[in-house]
Amino acid sequence: MNDEKVFDIKKRAYIFGIEVIKITEEFSRTTASYIIQKQLIRSATSIGANLMEGNYASSKKDFRNFINYSVKSTHETTYWLQLSKDLQLASTQKLEKLIAESIEIRKILTTIILNSKKNS
Repeated sequence: MNDEKVFDIKKRAYIFGIEVIKITEEFSRTTASYIIQKQLIRSATSIGANLMEGNYASSKKDFRNFINYSVKSTHETTYWLQLSKDLQLASTQKLEKLIAESIEIRKILTTIILNSKKNS
């Protein structure tokens, strides 16, 4: 994963989704890891997808709802990443970086929600 910080949250979420997809390729080929892989990819890519949908929201409330969905997806993604790490499905170091990134994205999104409420 590139250590250079991306400040566009949509681009950052997109890159994060790609990195999650890439790391799941390291997972073993068991039924359990396949299920975790599927859930992890779904939740990680949902972050960016909801951000993109939020761009076309019909109101500030609608916008905040999409950002909230993204925040919820970061929580779920962190869970699946932590589970993957504890089960040693891929490189611990890479998974720890992705966990840290999911938490950082969540903090940014939470700030966006709070600022949106202040500006309403």
